[in-house]
Amino acid sequence: MQKIYRWLAPLLAALLLLPSSLHAQKVGLVLSGGGAKGLAHVGVLKQLEKNRVPIDYIVGTSMGAIVGALYVAGYSPHEIEEIVLKPEFQNWVSGAPLEGKVYNYYDVDPSPAALHLRLAVDSTLKTRVTPKLVDDVTLNYVLATMLAPAGAISGYDFNKLLVPYRAVASEVFTREKVVQRAGSLSDAVRNSMAFPLAFRPIRQADGRYLFDGAVVDNFPTGVMRDEFKPDVIIGVNVGDVAFNKYPKEKDDQLLTSTLIFLGSNVADTLSVGRNGIFIQPDLEGITAADFNKVRQLVQLGEQAADKKMALMLQRIPRREDTLALQQRRRQFQNQAPRPDFKEIQVQGLPRQQQDFVRRFFVRNGSSYSPGDVEEGYYRLVNNDFFNNVYPRIRYDRQKEGYILNVDARQNSNLTADLGVMLSTRSMNNFYIGGAYRYLNRYLYTVRADATIGRFYNGARGSFRISIPGRVPLYFEPTVTFNNFNYQDTGGLLGSTAQNTQLGQRDFKTELMIGFSPNYRSRYTLSGGLFTNRDQYANTDEISSNAVLDQDRLQGLTAAGRFERNSLNRKQYAVSGRRVDFSVRGVLAQEKYTPGTTAGELPERTRTQNFVKASIFTEQYFTFNKVDSVGRKVHAWGYIVDAVATTQGPFATYRASLTSAPAFLPLPDSRTLFLDRYRGTAYAAVGLRYTRAVLGPVEWRTEVYGHVLVRQWERQAGNTLLAERGTTVSRPYLTAMTGFVYQTPVGPASLQFIHYDDSEHAFGVFAHIGYVLFRDRALD
Repeated sequence: MQKIYRWLAPLLAALLLLPSSLHAQKVGLVLSGGGAKGLAHVGVLKQLEKNRVPIDYIVGTSMGAIVGALYVAGYSPHEIEEIVLKPEFQNWVSGAPLEGKVYNYYDVDPSPAALHLRLAVDSTLKTRVTPKLVDDVTLNYVLATMLAPAGAISGYDFNKLLVPYRAVASEVFTREKVVQRAGSLSDAVRNSMAFPLAFRPIRQADGRYLFDGAVVDNFPTGVMRDEFKPDVIIGVNVGDVAFNKYPKEKDDQLLTSTLIFLGSNVADTLSVGRNGIFIQPDLEGITAADFNKVRQLVQLGEQAADKKMALMLQRIPRREDTLALQQRRRQFQNQAPRPDFKEIQVQGLPRQQQDFVRRFFVRNGSSYSPGDVEEGYYRLVNNDFFNNVYPRIRYDRQKEGYILNVDARQNSNLTADLGVMLSTRSMNNFYIGGAYRYLNRYLYTVRADATIGRFYNGARGSFRISIPGRVPLYFEPTVTFNNFNYQDTGGLLGSTAQNTQLGQRDFKTELMIGFSPNYRSRYTLSGGLFTNRDQYANTDEISSNAVLDQDRLQGLTAAGRFERNSLNRKQYAVSGRRVDFSVRGVLAQEKYTPGTTAGELPERTRTQNFVKASIFTEQYFTFNKVDSVGRKVHAWGYIVDAVATTQGPFATYRASLTSAPAFLPLPDSRTLFLDRYRGTAYAAVGLRYTRAVLGPVEWRTEVYGHVLVRQWERQAGNTLLAERGTTVSRPYLTAMTGFVYQTPVGPASLQFIHYDDSEHAFGVFAHIGYVLFRDRALD
């Protein structure tokens, strides 16, 4: 018996060890949270597939839940890497709008406001401010559309995804861990990444709000063990780990980089188990907000996995068949239903408001196409009345199509806008605006704003009736006032002799009818009454008690206009395109009152009827490079600007210029009155070049050339009067080079400028904030 025992003992010992070697077939992958640092998970996945390490289950928290969800939805590690390396990914995580969706003409025109506040005032006059966290409208839609096919394929059972999956969230008020096993995959991901002061939480069907799982379990190895009981756990941690003793030597350094995780559960490095593999990428110096370091983070994940690869291959003898995995992935994706949307559902709003929301979505035929749904969604979320809009996409097998459920539980009936512009010239101003909205069958908006400054003062009030639908229309009566006072705006290196005796004021009431066929363009018809009043001197030097000439133009005007705008910024754009074409007719009467510099010119009244046509286009071609430092801007652009009008001469040479269209190529051009840049017909072209030179600081250079057609000239017999030239003028050159930095309150810029004008040949101009002014009454 002893001999038999000695012979059986090694065999029994070997059999006891088999579960940890030959039979260690089921592998669970745990991906921790960590904000941007979670992008290292992509590199780990690449190395696992490269080395044929099997993945049988995935559990993730926060960013780990996102990367894991993409994988179990059928995206390969290389496809996930391509997604996060795209420039659009930076917009998703930062809240920046998608290209082509910066301006929603159906809702409101662009303004110089840097701060936009949404408020809700109820019947008891209680005010609620909607907190401005990261704008998640794009991220929500991208997650919903990218993960919708996998949800339809699996029947919304996470066990039936390409790889069984769990996402960890938390109920923040009770500190309860929530393990998400079924339902919308995009909801599960979105719940797991809702972090206080960053991404807002979304309300669940049962009324609860769920938050980032990092609050209770940032490294959910326990969830993996409880849910799937794998033989081996591979745990990838990109969050914090607990220290065995207080780190006295580097506590100050650690403090600033770990504040975001004060409420997060730290990783237990031993929780993967005795035969598990713990992977901790070296992410020193990288914070949870460094989403611009995508490539570096992926590489660090690859390096960390590669260091543990020998141990993994030893403890996991089973190998994944690469071709079989690719085939299984394709078969899973091929089961996805066609992307047809059969119905738009709305919840969280009264019935009439639900009907209004549904009219944002226009379909062709019996189904909504993905393009129809996207267009309607972005129109809706950029309407200031609706807050916290969240899209849910679910497949209905009976209807054989997807259903979009729009959850819009709050609304803002009051908004406020603030902006400020400071410059090296006497043109500083302050902008304030506000709007009140009321929704019944249609959306009614009362809006008012004002700009207060030394050079420019203006005010605008309007009442808009918005009617969405197949032909989205709005009707808007508007009152506008502008006052430009050209006092000492020449600035550094610039003469201001003529500018000190010029002021322009206009007042207009009009009715505008707008039609917006898509998000980024609109057609408008407008008509109304206007009054323009220009005051000026006819000489450069006048006494302090001199009386200025006054030229008043009053009458009727009507215009038709087409605008299209996909620029990425309100000012100093580097991508996108803008087109503006308009035709305007004017029936008016000019009344001239001479001042003390008018010599013997008499007072007069004359009819001025004319037509003006203008076209403007600008476009940019961007070459963005994504490296370990981040996205670098490199862009070329061009503009074409042309105007022609039948406008005749006004009472004086100076009045003919003040009433003529002006070529205004640079932000400061409006502040300077340049004779060679004004005329009844001109054509201009320009080139713009922008390149990032010091991190986010951009070097921008612009060069323009323009010609005037039969420009206004002083009469030979009387220099106070105007006559047309007989030819096309020589080309006039304008150039600017300088630096631009985008700040939270608007762009900051330092510019060195050349104008083709003897009084303003060279200048230096610096500002912070938007240098934007309203159009004059006849622009």
